[in-house]
Amino acid sequence: MKPQHLTAKPGEVAEKVLAVGDPARAKMVAEKYLEEAKLVSSNRELLVYTGKYNGEEVSVAVHGIGGPSAAIVFEELRMLGAKLIVRLGTAGSLRKEIGVPEPIVVTGASYYEGGVLGVYSPNTCLSTSPDPILTSHIAKTFSQRNVNYHLGPVISNDAFYAESENFAEYWAKRGMVAVEMECATLFALGWMRGFKTGAVVVTADSLVDPSKKDLLHHEQLAPVMEKVTEALLDAISTFSL
Repeated sequence: MKPQHLTAKPGEVAEKVLAVGDPARAKMVAEKYLEEAKLVSSNRELLVYTGKYNGEEVSVAVHGIGGPSAAIVFEELRMLGAKLIVRLGTAGSLRKEIGVPEPIVVTGASYYEGGVLGVYSPNTCLSTSPDPILTSHIAKTFSQRNVNYHLGPVISNDAFYAESENFAEYWAKRGMVAVEMECATLFALGWMRGFKTGAVVVTADSLVDPSKKDLLHHEQLAPVMEKVTEALLDAISTFSL
């Protein structure tokens, strides 16, 4: 099948991909960390850069906001040869012990019955866990680089502005540590399409701490995000497919 949105040609996307939601973050990664970075797709601002990190070919791709947009990009990256896709994004903390901004190595993702995954597989519950070996490698790399992190599952919520008053309490009681929008889609498609997945999210706000309720954006998150990005690129580049 031929990609209908990404305009990269076969061979222009690396087997290892770092996927982000924000185009500004993709540009930062490409310009700051990748050698010989080349923009290979820019249609609809779904940017894809390919370059090298420590001699290993890596792409950084924008997946947009939410499951439907992300599903298109993950599917098309796979069509173009991706064998590993790791999401680096933001999330809202559901636990008082997880501050802002702090990284979480994601161990699983819950999702609502409807949404994009409901179209892929109606009336069923898909497996939405990341690759365990890759996730363990990410956590080990973070520890080796002295990057403090949390571990836990997230809730992938399709509707940013439709959260109820008891949303945080409801999902925290069910074991979730944060809320975001794309991990469940990534993990499910990884098992369905045969590519390895992982995810690290940095908390940009808190649903349980009123003093941290305002969403932090790219510039405000930069100091923590850059430290996390470097550790994550180390993990991706040293992982054996």
